[in-house]
Amino acid sequence: MPEIAAILDILMFVAAIILLMTGFPVAFTLAGVGLIFAGLGVLFGVFDFAFVNSLPQRIYGTMSNEVLIAVPLFVFMGVMLERSRVAEELLETMGQLFGPLRGGIGISVCVVGALLAASTGIVGATVVTMGLLSLPTMLRYGYAPSLAAGIIAASGTLGQIIPPSIVLVVLGDQISNAYQESQRVLQEQAWAEGDFSFVPGPPVSVGDLFAGALIPGLLLVGAYILLVLVVAFVKPSAAPPVPRDEAKPMTATRILHALVPPIVLIVSVLGSILAGVATPTEAAAVGGIGAIFLAGYRLDERRPFFIYLGAASLVGLIVLTSTMDLRVTRSVIPEGDLYGIYAATALTVGVALGLVVSLYRVAREKVLGSVVRSTTQITCMVFVILIGAALFSLVFRGLGGEELVHELLSGLPGGALGAIVVVMLMMFILGFFLDFLEIVFVVVPLVAPVLLMLEMPDGSAMNPVWLGVMMAVNLQTSFLTPPFGFALFYLRGVAPPQLKTTAIYRGIIPFVMIQLLMLVALWYAPQLATWLPRMIYGT
Repeated sequence: MPEIAAILDILMFVAAIILLMTGFPVAFTLAGVGLIFAGLGVLFGVFDFAFVNSLPQRIYGTMSNEVLIAVPLFVFMGVMLERSRVAEELLETMGQLFGPLRGGIGISVCVVGALLAASTGIVGATVVTMGLLSLPTMLRYGYAPSLAAGIIAASGTLGQIIPPSIVLVVLGDQISNAYQESQRVLQEQAWAEGDFSFVPGPPVSVGDLFAGALIPGLLLVGAYILLVLVVAFVKPSAAPPVPRDEAKPMTATRILHALVPPIVLIVSVLGSILAGVATPTEAAAVGGIGAIFLAGYRLDERRPFFIYLGAASLVGLIVLTSTMDLRVTRSVIPEGDLYGIYAATALTVGVALGLVVSLYRVAREKVLGSVVRSTTQITCMVFVILIGAALFSLVFRGLGGEELVHELLSGLPGGALGAIVVVMLMMFILGFFLDFLEIVFVVVPLVAPVLLMLEMPDGSAMNPVWLGVMMAVNLQTSFLTPPFGFALFYLRGVAPPQLKTTAIYRGIIPFVMIQLLMLVALWYAPQLATWLPRMIYGT
């Protein structure tokens, strides 16, 4: 009978992959395959249907997970910024600033891609915006079509690795669950062997993964810029400078006007997470409010007093609540706390006034409705897939899939290296056909607990942050690899007719190679992912 269960597990995984490749809706594919094979397991007597009965509890746990609340908030922030024309001004300003240099427009696209990644994290919006604004300009000035397409597509995917990122939020949640599971199994094994000294490692948070992904993300930006510079100097005709007579003079005021608002928002959101002032969910809420202020200002820059007041009050509220313990539940409030409560109340009124004015302007420009609709659609897609993946995972484990995966990975030659290579190769190949959400919700829960029980390259215990960053970099390639790379679809949809699809595919090859080299660098230098979390959180 165990052989039948193993066969059903393998067939179940293969059936899900095949159906997903046909384009059938992801959530229904995962849930439907799970139910069908649950029935087959009951028919053959190798599955206990009690596993399926625990699905409502699993769904309730997902819906009440505070970390996942960050998903709709970050989506809202990204869509609002995309609608407020922040990206347009950034691209125009950076293009004119770097334009007179060889490869200058390409460099500006990489820089803007990094800034938008840290402020929006929405790949589709970033690629479409840069494709509409920068691609015609690059082609007009004589850039090689493949290079121009590769720069835009690759820079647009930086939102998946540079925090705050939706990928890192959902991946961090899955890695955290897998790490807890692996520590539970290791503790049971230690106790069974009579070793009661085993102490489970500290829990992993999304903030840990944000900190771990920051340095690799910035290194990728630097590698992209270096590639553009090398091409520009080796083959000047592929990335020529903007002619001096066409370059517009730049003023410090215009540069600051384009750069300061998104940088302030990035520092507020990402800085509050890394500094431990706010959780990712709290920081995402602050980012959503900041995006509303920025959109209200950019859509109508007249009479900005109340928006300035709201933004300044928001900053003051963050500083106040992070430095004071406002104990409002006590019957006797210390005088110092009382003054703090008065100040917090006044600042909250200032934030509310700024929000009312900003929301009025955003609604008047007919932007608010489209932002809310897009946020709802993306959020529903994420959580419906998560529910379908939960059912698929329950049935897979009920059929003994965990033991099968453990035996497969732990029995590979090369130990941890062999297991990591096989998993990364599998995720890379699946990225040709599947979206990152499907890989995160289906593959990661199956393989991560096993990998986290193995050893790091230096012989120490597997670091969950390092593994999460490795997976995040790998998942980034799924947006660039044909035939179903979403960044390629987005770019193809807005590219001019003279840009052939084959040129887009050729253009992304060197950038995919850079991402694969980053995986190799992370293997040989895990400190790239583990140093910053250790410095900030001591983990």
